[in-house]
Order: sequence, then structure tokens, then C-alpha cells
Amino acid sequence: MHRCLFTLLGHLDYIRTVQFHHEYPWIVSASDDQTIRIWNWQSRTCISVLTGHNHYVMCASFHPKEDLVVSASLDQTVRVWDIGALRKKTVSPADDILRLSQMNADLFGGVDAVVKYVLEGHDRGVNWAAFHPTLPLIVSGADDRQVKLWRMNDTKAWEVDTLRGHMNNVSCVMFHAKQDIIVSNSEDKSIRVWDVTKRTGVQTFRREHDRFWILASHPEMNLLAAGHDSGMIVFKLERERPAFAVSGDSLFYAKDRFLRFYEFSTQRDTQVIPIRRPGTTSLNQGPRTLSYSPTENAVLVCSDVDGGSYELYVIPKDSIGRGDGAQEAKRGLGGSAVFVARNRFAVLDKSNNQVLVKNLKNEIVKKGSLPIAADAIFYAGTGNLLCRAEDRVVIFDLQQRIVLGDLQTPFVKYIVWSNDMESVALLSKHAIIIASKKLVHQCTLHETIRVKSGAWDDNGVFIYTTLNHIKYCLPNGDSGIIRTLDVPIYITKVSGNTIFCLDRDGKNKAIVIDATEYIFKLSLLKKKYDHVMSMIRNSQLCGQAMIAYLQQKGFPEVALHFVKDERTRFNLALESGNIQIAVASAKEIDEKDHWYRLGVEALRQGNAGIVEYAYQRTKNFERLSFLYLITGNMEKLSKMLKIAEVKNDVMGQFHNALYLGDVRERVKILENAGHLPLAYITASTHGLHDVSERLAAELGDNVPSLPEGKVPSLLMPPPPIMCGGDWPLLRVMRGVFEGGLDNIGRGAPEEDEEAADADWGEELDMADVDGLQNGDVGAILEDGEVPEENDEEGGWDLEDLELPPEPDTPRASVNARSSVFVAPTPGMPVSQIWTQRSSLAAEHAAAGNFDTAMRLLSRQLGIRNFAPLRSMFLDLHSGSHTYLRAFSTTPVISLAVERGWNESASPNVRGPPALVFNFSQLEEKLKTGYKATTSGKFTEALRLFLSILHTIPLIVVESRREVDEVKELIIIVKEYVLGLKMELKRREIKDDLVRQQELAAYFTHCNLQMPHLRLALLNAMTVCYKAKNLSTAANFARRLLETNPTIENQAKTARQVLQAAERNMTDASQLNYDFRNPFVVCGATYVPIYRGQKDVSCPFCSSRFVPSQEGQLCSVCDLAVIGSDASGLLCSPSQIR
Repeated sequence: MHRCLFTLLGHLDYIRTVQFHHEYPWIVSASDDQTIRIWNWQSRTCISVLTGHNHYVMCASFHPKEDLVVSASLDQTVRVWDIGALRKKTVSPADDILRLSQMNADLFGGVDAVVKYVLEGHDRGVNWAAFHPTLPLIVSGADDRQVKLWRMNDTKAWEVDTLRGHMNNVSCVMFHAKQDIIVSNSEDKSIRVWDVTKRTGVQTFRREHDRFWILASHPEMNLLAAGHDSGMIVFKLERERPAFAVSGDSLFYAKDRFLRFYEFSTQRDTQVIPIRRPGTTSLNQGPRTLSYSPTENAVLVCSDVDGGSYELYVIPKDSIGRGDGAQEAKRGLGGSAVFVARNRFAVLDKSNNQVLVKNLKNEIVKKGSLPIAADAIFYAGTGNLLCRAEDRVVIFDLQQRIVLGDLQTPFVKYIVWSNDMESVALLSKHAIIIASKKLVHQCTLHETIRVKSGAWDDNGVFIYTTLNHIKYCLPNGDSGIIRTLDVPIYITKVSGNTIFCLDRDGKNKAIVIDATEYIFKLSLLKKKYDHVMSMIRNSQLCGQAMIAYLQQKGFPEVALHFVKDERTRFNLALESGNIQIAVASAKEIDEKDHWYRLGVEALRQGNAGIVEYAYQRTKNFERLSFLYLITGNMEKLSKMLKIAEVKNDVMGQFHNALYLGDVRERVKILENAGHLPLAYITASTHGLHDVSERLAAELGDNVPSLPEGKVPSLLMPPPPIMCGGDWPLLRVMRGVFEGGLDNIGRGAPEEDEEAADADWGEELDMADVDGLQNGDVGAILEDGEVPEENDEEGGWDLEDLELPPEPDTPRASVNARSSVFVAPTPGMPVSQIWTQRSSLAAEHAAAGNFDTAMRLLSRQLGIRNFAPLRSMFLDLHSGSHTYLRAFSTTPVISLAVERGWNESASPNVRGPPALVFNFSQLEEKLKTGYKATTSGKFTEALRLFLSILHTIPLIVVESRREVDEVKELIIIVKEYVLGLKMELKRREIKDDLVRQQELAAYFTHCNLQMPHLRLALLNAMTVCYKAKNLSTAANFARRLLETNPTIENQAKTARQVLQAAERNMTDASQLNYDFRNPFVVCGATYVPIYRGQKDVSCPFCSSRFVPSQEGQLCSVCDLAVIGSDASGLLCSPSQIR
């Protein structure tokens, strides 16, 4: 919470500025009451009042090192005050004589602060004055629009120079802490930067509408802030990223006008050559990039001087380390310059979008235009350039003049190649794109804060920095934080677990990092499991994040060895199929839910023994009985019957007797329960005549009658497929981490032997209840344990977990710990493979993935109404699968049917699904539709044509030619659907003669086959003639004769109509029909849309509509939405390649 600690009262008018002293507990304040006050914030008193100005004091500040205060006032003066006496007074005097003189001074008006200099020279009020941080200089700014520079010594101060350029009052002015520049701002809405040595303006920043009032600099960072009318801005004057180039073990970088050399192995840092003459410093004119040619020992330095230029230096071999040989550089203009070969470098000529290849004498060897409008070029291997545009990068081969790779990216700022030049990292402001050397995209990483630099380590991991973190990026796109940073750094090289970097001051640093986490993840990714195992043994890798990562990546068995919490261990063990650990954890937790889940997993693996143990622990007698039934363990089933008897569980007894197929027992149970008629029928049906006679005698007259002439079916259980023991476990590979990791994570190491007959091995047997009294068995059951039996051989052992060796297969030698097998991970369903590979809606529907099929059709064809396609989706799905029955007790097995399968096909490569609809079927349907149209069965024809239109979205063809045929078919069928709908509508209208004629006329403008067009013309001619529209009828007759009708009757009728019409060329009624003006018919309203009028179309069938129909369902195809965006019909794999 921010709250006011205290208030210092004393000034009589507005206070303009306040400032803390860098060392003492003092505050200096300047006020419109024409005084400056110095306050002690510890004692909260005013310790000195500086009077002397005779107008408002606009600012006052302490000297950074000496006992001085500078103030500026509207009385047109700048005053420098000596506060040495005040310092002596506040520092406690050492002896009595000094203390006495101090008292005298206080009593007789001694002064704490005296004016040392009054600087006069401004013509108007002075708004600001400031000391230089190290030199005896003062800068001031005033309402006379001038910035003045003053120098002082012990005795006097004088004006050095005046900086003119502001167009209005100068509000604030200050020296830059690290560079020889002055920054000033003004009410003329500008900030200006001045060179102190040359006393000239270097740069100007302007705002449109806001006057500037104040400036401040950050005490440590290279940041300035300026306040204006509507807020403030924070800015840098120069970029702080040092230009550098790495080559092998050496680093060349630019610092303080010198090229320097740094050797990573010895960490030796030396000055090489000066790269800019002193005095040429100006804002943002420093080196931006360096490029180095190791064989020629040449360096290219690029900067923004003259809008982009380069300097080429060839370093004498012996000069590294001496740093004296100033040599004349070869210069040239160009956006960026990089070495592309041993003695060749490329220069970008932005204005002509050309690249110039030059030799070391700076002579042009070759010119060539670039494939994109590039604004920068980077090295991309010998003879290759990586060209950057605003939204993409390309790799261009200068020799062959071809593009080797192209990638859409955000604006790329920096390029970092891996050591083997196989991978490249493209760094933009907030993203990192990793790509191959041909710019094939591998992964993209997004950051919320700015990405600063990066380098590849020896393992192919990209290490990068943001403003406040060092992070890593694995080849698959996984990333994480290595450590946080106090200040930004620029990575130059990563070697082992050391990061070499440059800071913003151009100093080399070596940072040691903990690379364990990313090396571990990389080893998992690259399947270096021996490395993973040694890391698990020796390092402190743990935590929820690591466990979650391992689970997510499909390594629960590895995560298992990090975890001590039994519940988490249990879940991971189930996920990885490690039944042994799951059993151990379930025993520790001992909760019903966990035993149940263990039973489900063991049943999935076919491990009947553990299923039995889990059911016993939860006293789940019903499931146990059923387990014994399906595993054929009749002996234990009979024991379950006895247990149910002991517990007086009549239903349990009956079920067990039913499972056993023990008819006598069932009859006995029914009889004891009082169901004598049921007992009698059961005994009679199963042929137990002695029992049935006894029961008949007991029932007397109430003997139920059995139905006549029907053969009874016996309730006997089917024999199990396999009797006793476990089901055959799948042969699976031993888990890569099993054995090697078994003892880790549980703390204390266990014995080497596998717990084959662990302490719960014997508990699996049911009690032998034959010789027990009821009470004894009851007591045992109450005790919570299933009684043991000693004469049976250990029930089930963990030995059963091992796969029985097949007699004819030689087994690979395995070590002593090879008794645990990991359940196989399920393969990918064929339907999933189909959907992953395909963008064709029909194949998604065949795979049963209706949701994605509908999404694809919606995106490609704008289809919204899927009701007509429902039955076809179901046909496609059922038609691409066949079903096999194995045993009567097992579920039906579904098999995928593939298109174009043959016996020579590879068993591991999945073909696309077989589809029940094909193009030839549609062609047959089209012919049938034509016949129905010819014979006037319009409703039947319309149904056929609509059926074709509805099937086309789910058709798949192979070649491009067939794709064109499918698209052509849509147009043909659409015309018929529209025409037939209009004709059927015409036949419905009985009383509106005008509309009848219009619809008949429009029908003749549909694109029909010639026989059908003749019939349509004959029809329209007849309708118009009968309605006394002779002129229009004559037009149809003329058009009919032009088609040269083969049926003489048609031609004869047409000629008769023409003759009749010529005598009276009039129309009785006006029609909305102008045959001279080309038009298309609206598919919904059936009105003509003449050429030049606006219309919208259906994205699937391309029918045209009046604009008011936009957003409605297309009335022609009844599938798509009119006017919706769609990418177009996709019906062949050849369209995607």
C-alpha cells in the first residue's frame, strides 16, 4: 500500500522540483516563493533556506559528487550554491573548539549555503539547469529557446557555447550518463539530442500534438523518460545489442569503436583494430552486424551510416592481440553484407532488390536479382543466402539462382544456425521458429516477452534468452526455463553447461547452467534410454512438472521411479501396465476402489491370478464366481457354492449352481427356498425322475403341467475356451526401463530376487470348507480373510506372470530380473490413421468420424444441412468395415476394408478406406435420370438428379481429369434439378396463366440435352400459344426449328405456330421474360437475373440467386448455404499433393 509518511511544510508557493541527495538524508526543493530549501528527511526539518533568486525558482538539484546545488529561475539566471558549510555542520564536530565555532556561527548568523556562481546569459527565464555526472559542466535551457553549456572551476564559471534549434521554450535539459550527448525537450513538441563535443544537433524526435515538459534518466539502465501533455514515453537512444560474429572457438565483437577478439577456451579478450575514427559517433550509427571469414581473416562491419553501409577489414594475422594497426577500410553502401564464401561477400541493394557479390578488393564479381523483396540477407551456407521479407524468409542459391526453401514467418530479426548447419533458428520479437536447412518447419515457440538471442548447444538443443530468462527449446518444440536473469544478455556460444554471452556493456561473461532437465528430456526424445537410466540414478530430477511431462510423453514407467506417494505410484503403474508395482501399492493403500481398478487392469492383461486376488480382497463374490466360470475353475466354483451356503445367500448359491451346471443342487436350493413348482419343473426337464416323483407327491393336486409338444432346453453353462491358469498373455517386449530401474524411487533397495512367492501368494486359495462347522467358516469370513488351504499347490504364484517358453522357439537370454513384462501399448486404430492422413470428407465418414467429415464439408462446400447425407454417411461407414465372429463367447471383431488392396501390399502400410460410392454409379444414375425426363416422369427424374447431387460430396476419384468430370457433372445435374423444379411448380399452378408461361419459358433456358431442350421448347410454345401470347410462342417455335428436330411431328407443329403468329404478332399478356437479354434463373424465386444485375451463388452447386437469398439454404441442392465462403470441392488425393 502506498501512503504518505510525512509532510514537510515551509514553502509559501508552488513547489517546482524535489530531489534526494545521493548520500545524506537531505531533500532539495525549488519553489515559486523564490527560495530553495534543503530538508533533513530523518529529523523532518528544514535545515537551510537558499535565498537570492528574485523570481520563481524552476528547478534545483544536488551535484552527484560535490557539495554543490544548481538552480534555475525565471529571473534569467542559473545559480550554483556551495553547501560545504552545511555538510560540515551536519557531520558532528570532532572537538570542543570546532563545536564552539559552530555555535558562534549559529548565534551570529553564519551561512550554511552561499552562492558560488551566478550564470547570466539567457535572455528569458531559465527553466532547467543540470550538472554533468563527472565533468565540471552545467547545461541550462530557457524560454529564449536556447540550450547553454557552461564550464566552471574553483573560482569562476563561464559560458562555453549555445545550442540553437528549438522553436519554443526549452522545458528540460540533461547530460547523458554514458555518452557525450545532451538531451533536451521543449514546448515545441520535440526532444533533441546534441553532441557535446561538436555542439551540434544529432537527432530530433517529434510528437504531433503534445508539448514536452520534463526528462529523467534511469540510474542504471540505458533508458530515458520524457513527460508530455498527455502522458509520458520511455525510450532508448541507441540499440544496446553488441554486433558479434562467432567462428569456432573465437568471437569477434564491436565495442567502443574497436573490433575485439575473444577466445572461448582461454577466455582471453583482446583489442584487434579501431573500426571507426574518433568523432564519428552519432546516434544508432554503431555496427549492427558483423560477418567473419576465418580463412581470409576478414571482417565485414555493417551499420546504418548513410542509410546502410558496410566496411571491410582484412586483419593481419599478427595484429590480434596488438590492437594498434589502424587501417583504412574498404567501404560501400548496402542494406546488409555477409560473407557467402571464403573470399566473396554478398551485399544487398534494396533499391533494385539485387544482390551484389564482391571480392575482397571490393569489386563486383556478380549481380543477381532476389526472388522476394528482401530487406535483409543472412548467411545460409556456402554460396547460399537467407533473404528476409516482412512475412517470410527464403533460402536462395546464388550460383544456380534457385530458391531452396521458403517459409512463412513473423518478422525475423536474427538467424542462428546450428553447428552442423542442419537446423536454423529464426528469432522474431516474440517467437522462435526452428526449421531445417531447407526451411522445412519443425516447430514454433511463442514468448510473451521479447526474445533477445540464442545459440545451439552440442546436442542440438536451442538455448535462447528473453529479457529476463535463459530458456531451452528441444527439437520437438518442448521448452522450459533454465534460469532467470537480472539484466538481458546476448548468447554467443553454448559449450557443455557453460553459456558464453555478451552483456549490454559489451563485456564477455561465462554463465554455468544446470542442463540436467533438458538433457534428460532430450535423451527421452532420442530414445537414449541407458542415458536416461543413469540420469535417474544420479540426479535430483523430480517434481510434479517432470512427472506430468513423462506421463504426457507416454513414459509412465519412467515417472514411476520418481514417485514415492503410493496413490500416484498406483496410477502410474496401472498406466504403464506394471501389475507388480500396482499390487504392492494397492496393498499399501488397501481401498476398495484401488483393488477394483487393479482387477480391471489385470483382467485386460489376462492375468487371472491377480484378478482373483483383487476380487478376494474386496470380497466381491459375484465377480469371483464369474471369473471361475470363464476360466473353467470348477473346483473353486464349488467352493464358492459352499461359501454362499454358509452365508445363507440363496441367490449366490443358485448362481453358483447354475455356473457349475449342477442340476441336483439347483433343485435342492429351489426346494429349500419353498419354490416347489419350480423345483419340480427343473427336475422333470433335466430327467431327474426320482426327485420329480418325490416333489409331485409333495405337491399333490398342485403339480404344474409341462407344455405339450415342446422340447425343453437345458440351462447348462458352455465349456470355457481355456481351463485354469492365466489367459495367454501377448508376447511383448520387455520395457526398456524395467529391471534397470526397479529399485529406484521406493527408497530402500530391495533384494535382488524377484518376489515370486511374496507374502500374499498363498492367500489366493479359497477355504476348504468341507470339514468345517458352519460357525468356524463364519468366524473366518468375519475375520476378513479368505481361509487358506494347505493341501493345494500354492493357488497362484507370481511365477505365473512369466510367459511359458514356446517349445520350438529358442528364447533370447535374459537376465535374472526379466520376469516383468510391460503390456503392449495399443496400436493406432485404422479409422484414426484414415482420418489423420486425409482431408477428404468421404474417408472421414468411412472411418466413422462423422463430426470431422461434416466440418470438412462445411469448410469446403459451405454445407449446413446434413440430413440428406445421413444415410450415405452410415453406408460409407458400414461399407468400409467387415466383421468376423471368433467364438460364441467373444465379441465380434471389426476389420477395416481398404481401397485397392492386394496380396503384395505391405502389412504395415494402411491404404485408404474402401468406399461404397463411385463415379461410375453416378454416370449410370445420370443416364436413368435422362430416360425418366424423356418419358415425362419428372418427379422420378428429380429424385435421381438430387440423389446424384447429394452423393457427389462423398465421391473420391483418383486423377485430375476425373476431378474435372465430377465438377462438370455438378453443373449438368444442377441445371436439370432447377429446370425440373420449375416445371413441377408450373404444373401445380392452375389459375395463374402468366406465371405458367414464365416458368415454361425459363425452363427452355436451362442447359439441357438436345432432346429435352426440344421438348421444353415445344412445351413453352404450346403454353404461350394457348394463352394467346403469339409473339412469344413464335420465338419458341423459331428456336425449336433451329435445333433441326428429328421428330417430324415437332417440326410440323412449330411451323404451324409460326404461320399463325405471323398473321398476328401480338402478346395477350406481358411476361417477365426478355429472351434478347441473357439471364440466369434464381434457384429460389424462379425469376430471371439479367446480365449486370447483382446475384449470389451456392458454393456447392453454383446455382445463382437474387441477393436477398444470401444466408438461406440453397433450394436447388438442399445442402449448402447461399453466399457462404468455401474452399471448393475436394474429391481426390491428387488435389492435395
